[in-house]
Amino acid sequence: MKRTTLAAMLLVATLSARAETIGDVSTTFKLIGPNHKVVVEVFDDPKVGGVSCYLSRAKTGGVTGALGLAEDTSDASVACRQVDSIRFTEPLAKQEEVFSERTSILFKRMRVVRMVDAQRNALIYLVYSDKLINGSPKNSLTAVPVPASLKIPLR
Repeated sequence: MKRTTLAAMLLVATLSARAETIGDVSTTFKLIGPNHKVVVEVFDDPKVGGVSCYLSRAKTGGVTGALGLAEDTSDASVACRQVDSIRFTEPLAKQEEVFSERTSILFKRMRVVRMVDAQRNALIYLVYSDKLINGSPKNSLTAVPVPASLKIPLR
């Protein structure tokens, strides 16, 4: 049972995309440690070629932020765009996590989930934050229309 769980966790970790930092802006000056910031990152959808997602999110600075002990707020926004011709590497699940990043030392993550709107031939991306006990209802949503000539393959 433990091996199966570990294998499943490793599979999810390898399928999730990695973000590249585009830039950041300071929002609050901190005398000691880095400033509080809004960070802009980009990742490519791991199963949909030609789609990139841009995330903006709050990053806590100061001493605790520098040490990786701070808990970032749940403020985040996502904008996914077609940047090349869309191609599918495999059939898609109706709903699937495509990105996840730790936002505190324990139990809080920012997640991006891709949903398929097959009727309208569109990909929907939702960013939200969750926590072991209570997550946040703050979220952001974006949609990428898929050309009518290209049917979204579903599992």
